[in-house]
Amino acid sequence: MSPQDVDARHKAGHDENWDMPLTVTTWNINSVRLRIDLVARFIKAVRPDVICLQETKCPDDAFPLKRFRRLGYTHAALNGQKGYHGVAVLSRLPFEGVAIDNYCGKQDCRHIAVTLGETAGRRDPVTLHNFYVPAGGDEPDPAVNEKFAHKLSFLDELTAMEKLRPHSGARAILVGDLNVAPLEHDVWSHKQMLKVVSHTPVETGKLTAFRKIGNWVDIARELTPEPEKLYTWWSYRAMENWKAADRGRRLDHIWVSPQLGDRVSRLDIAKHARGWERPSDHVPVTATVEVS
Repeated sequence: MSPQDVDARHKAGHDENWDMPLTVTTWNINSVRLRIDLVARFIKAVRPDVICLQETKCPDDAFPLKRFRRLGYTHAALNGQKGYHGVAVLSRLPFEGVAIDNYCGKQDCRHIAVTLGETAGRRDPVTLHNFYVPAGGDEPDPAVNEKFAHKLSFLDELTAMEKLRPHSGARAILVGDLNVAPLEHDVWSHKQMLKVVSHTPVETGKLTAFRKIGNWVDIARELTPEPEKLYTWWSYRAMENWKAADRGRRLDHIWVSPQLGDRVSRLDIAKHARGWERPSDHVPVTATVEVS
């Protein structure tokens, strides 16, 4: 492309590197060491630029970094602990910054953020947040269920955080297992799920409030509006008939700031991964963002 062509594209409002999309995957892997072969299988097939994992259940010094490096993911940001929770960002692109926030007075490894900048081939920086929101237990009553109370407090803190409200023109992506299926068609039965943790009105209301106050764009529903059903999680309780029953929930999300709202060209939910041997109950979700 000649300098004149580049200048013309800028005048027309296009990015110089318009042909260099960024692919980002989010996946609650439910133990990265137990399922590293499944991660490798997915990576070899899809090759996202960045993969964000939740529920890694692995302290940082035991994370299988060598395996990821052999797969081409030489950059890693980790926030893990033994046996529970944990988040990680693995990337083929270098980071210019890494940040970790804690919520509800706990250091329970539920957030990590990275910045992709010039060294990653981005003209302007892109901030990527990776979250694992508490599941909330089984009883949707904060008075009797401490886990549910924790989940509601966590969502309240997300809503209150100024840094999670991208300022005008900021390029940001928020992904993760947010453990809430916010819309009617994000669950197999809206009526039957209203009293089930992950789809109760108090949870969906809080997650929606968080998304709206930050002006986040819910990419899945921008590209696939309701009433089409979308799921990213199928319970282990269904065992072999999970596919036939198809009683899923959309718990895994990719949101973008308004600046990137019209730059996401596709979103893929790898439902087939739920049928792999010893799978996670979540499947990978991948967005392609046309951003220089």
